[in-house]
Amino acid sequence: MQVESRQTENVQGGFPVSAGILLGLGLGGFFDGIVLHQVLQWHHMVTSAGYPPDSVRNLEINTFFDGLFHAVTYVFVVAGLVVLWRHARRGHARGSTRLLAGSLLMGFGIFNLVEGVISHHLLGLHHVNETVPPSQWIYWDIGFLVWGALMLAAGWALTRSGRRRTAEAPRERPQKSRSAREARRRPQPVEAPIPMAERRRDWEPRPGGRRRSDPQPV
Repeated sequence: MQVESRQTENVQGGFPVSAGILLGLGLGGFFDGIVLHQVLQWHHMVTSAGYPPDSVRNLEINTFFDGLFHAVTYVFVVAGLVVLWRHARRGHARGSTRLLAGSLLMGFGIFNLVEGVISHHLLGLHHVNETVPPSQWIYWDIGFLVWGALMLAAGWALTRSGRRRTAEAPRERPQKSRSAREARRRPQPVEAPIPMAERRRDWEPRPGGRRRSDPQPV
């Protein structure tokens, strides 16, 4: 029972998986928005929802929704950093690189699956690659989902392996704060020695064979 509780403590003191998932969600959104929307220009946010990029007005509308999309991914990244910072302040525990990489892959894969199912298939807002003939859009959409599922599975496997390694590794002792170190360095007050005259007076024999320092009978 003690070994199990110690392993559980080490796992909880390792890398926070929730922070990695949030960061992975944000990085997945940035990859989609920067690479697919802007660099390759395969699609925009609402190009298949009645606003094809064939006029300046439609491009303005798509740019606006692309900006909202990036704002949401930015919130994911900030939330992940907040969780990571709050966990780091609680103590210096040994983490695992596999937990970081695995949780990032899980968040990235979750983003691809959620965004692919909702935006590509359910709402039809856009498709992965709209530069190819429409009859081929489905293949790119399915490939996007397969890619997300593979990242999610790989991330889950890495996270599971990282948890085992973190549980087996000894937890590092938290560093003492500066105030604690300074308090240790301060000289402790030294009690003044008792004068020899008072010591002799306390040990002088009294009538009855008792000394002054002996307890008095009740």
